Amino acid sequence: MSVKAKYQGVLSLGEQLGIKNGDVSEEGGILKIKGEANTPYEKNLLWDKIKELGGENASDIKANISVTDSSVYHRHTVKGGESLSKIAKHYYGDAMKYKEIFAANTGVLKNPDVIHPDQELVIPNL
Repeated sequence: MSVKAKYQGVLSLGEQLGIKNGDVSEEGGILKIKGEANTPYEKNLLWDKIKELGGENASDIKANISVTDSSVYHRHTVKGGESLSKIAKHYYGDAMKYKEIFAANTGVLKNPDVIHPDQELVIPNL
């Protein structure tokens, strides 16, 4: 199996996320990838995928992933059935962090219990 084939999941995720200025090359059995993620959350998704496929200290891949907007952790578009606590659990692993999301979105939200599909919320850096 080629190194590129081994990490195809990373490359596919990069396409799915719309990574900008992407470049992939293979040299001496090492896959070199670079690109620009929109947010730190997307960068973390890519690194998690790299670790999933190559292990914690993979020696057959070198990645240089920068971030376009580091002022926020992510920007989230609300889907039907979501709540701030569900969104907080997804991004932070802690439903009680909904308060931080609410505080970062008081220009859009008036009540932490009322959110609507298609609202774009800032997920703050914690």
